[in-house]
Amino acid sequence: MTASPSADDLSPDLELALRLADAADEQSLPRFDSADLEISTKADHSHVTDADLATERAIRAILEAERPADGIFGEEFGAQGDSHRQWIVDPIDGTANFLRGVPLWGTMIALAIDGVPQIGVVSMPALGRRWWASTGAGAWTATDAEPRRLGTSVVSSLDDASVSFQSIAQWAESGHLPQLLALADRVWRDRAYGDIYAYMLLAEGRIDMVAEFGVKEYDIAAAVPIVREAGGRMTGFDGSETISDLSTLASNGILHDAFLDLLHD
Repeated sequence: MTASPSADDLSPDLELALRLADAADEQSLPRFDSADLEISTKADHSHVTDADLATERAIRAILEAERPADGIFGEEFGAQGDSHRQWIVDPIDGTANFLRGVPLWGTMIALAIDGVPQIGVVSMPALGRRWWASTGAGAWTATDAEPRRLGTSVVSSLDDASVSFQSIAQWAESGHLPQLLALADRVWRDRAYGDIYAYMLLAEGRIDMVAEFGVKEYDIAAAVPIVREAGGRMTGFDGSETISDLSTLASNGILHDAFLDLLHD
């Protein structure tokens, strides 16, 4: 097994990832809630805007100039290069929110080394919020104040847990609607906060679980280091340690096995 890079080894890449987020914000935020936003429909019937495309292009341009040997995998322009170091990018996670003027959207930037996300940055400029983490250096957030270290909750009972299920349609289409209903009946509170924001609420200790289906690597890669460095756990719905399972279950760590047991009962 390849050893994880140290926090010192990753610091130049984290600095770059934060600059990539700055460049992304410069593209996306001016187009948010714009009257002339250009919207089209992709083959999978999801929407893409001119802001999605411009944001990913800006990120790729910097990576091609500063990390030419690294691979890139983005939602809008696919995979480029063949390297054990791969930048995984979702230029605007929550495009449906973006095009409707709902501020719960953000750019996700991750660096995976040998398939494991080691750096994650999530920027939600419409909220004035950013979160980031690198392996061994903790998870952090900042607004206009000094950075604050993140920690997941210490909730230890399902009866007290607050969860985000993301979308009823996802659970129904994957054949897991009965498990969702059982989950809602068991926990204290269930809501669909949606998209990347739910994972950031988990990392901040404000909710205790997030689960969803039909996800791609770029939908979750940036969340993995943030959740894990905050003390949480993130697996596939079957408990596998992968970001290519097309499902994810993230928790405060304490309740992870209890959630897995409940959802597979």
